[in-house]
Amino acid sequence: MKAVALRAPGGLDRLEVVDRADPGQPGAGEIRVALRGSSLNFHDYIVVSGKSPAEDGRVPMADGAGTVEAVGEGVTDFAVGDMVVSCFFPDWQDGGPTVGDFARTPGDGIDGFAQEVVVLPATAFTLAPKGWDAVEAATITTAGLTAWRALVVDGGLKAGDRVLLLGTGGVSIWALQIAKAMGAKVAITSSSDEKLTRAKALGADFTVNYRSDGNWGATIADWAEGRGVDHVVEVGGPATLAQSIAAVRVGGHISLIGVLTGMGGEVPTAALMAKQARLQGLIVGSRREQQEFVRALDAMAFRPVVDRRFGLEELAEAFRYQEDGDHFGKIGVGW
Repeated sequence: MKAVALRAPGGLDRLEVVDRADPGQPGAGEIRVALRGSSLNFHDYIVVSGKSPAEDGRVPMADGAGTVEAVGEGVTDFAVGDMVVSCFFPDWQDGGPTVGDFARTPGDGIDGFAQEVVVLPATAFTLAPKGWDAVEAATITTAGLTAWRALVVDGGLKAGDRVLLLGTGGVSIWALQIAKAMGAKVAITSSSDEKLTRAKALGADFTVNYRSDGNWGATIADWAEGRGVDHVVEVGGPATLAQSIAAVRVGGHISLIGVLTGMGGEVPTAALMAKQARLQGLIVGSRREQQEFVRALDAMAFRPVVDRRFGLEELAEAFRYQEDGDHFGKIGVGW
């Protein structure tokens, strides 16, 4: 069985294609899945680059999708032939947040999905949206569910709300598609006018180039009838948080989901207090939330944006493409 393993201490040149023993048939409560796709996330990059050291030989990638080949005794959620997609937190089944680390996250604390076959508990997967291929389905696990939880589960998004999205990476483009499908108005930022044009084609109502407008938070607040947006999906972190607070309305909601500009920094507490805004950190979501998300996607008429697809053997090249920052939406890996 082909797999990609990360050799300690990490780094893209330490990813290697290896042969592993076939995992065999599923036991009670387990399913055997022939994996066919994955997608890249910033969290995966942190692991493979060695910035978050993993065990020697770790199989990377939190996202995985494929077809059920066999089911173990007692499994009722799935049947042979079903397309399934993995869960970021396989032990968080339902209810409020219960996990604050990545000890049991595939591709980090345990082996991930850069391999051809896995045998795992059925509870580590959900059904994929009907008619999607494996790469499209794999984008749900991390980026898609993060956007869904930020806007819908935690944010209570409703038609007519105004949403601010930062950048045009996987989470932000997922959030754009979800928000537009649910009748919201969306502002989005980027340093690339070309990417902003593409975002408009997907339905973005207002765009701002943050390099040419250093006061983009106020610009977006003015667009939102001068009162500010209802929701901000904050992927930048310390370097962008002050502008996000400037953009949000009094009593609005900021989902803090990213650290692209650093792991720590100042929080403008007086501005946040004056806005009486809810600043909420979140990491992906539960299996139950993913099941609800998939049901919603089955009723919606869009597919995720996959910028480019690589083969399993090209995983290091895929991460180098991610490093360049030229992608729009998700980067896929299929085999």
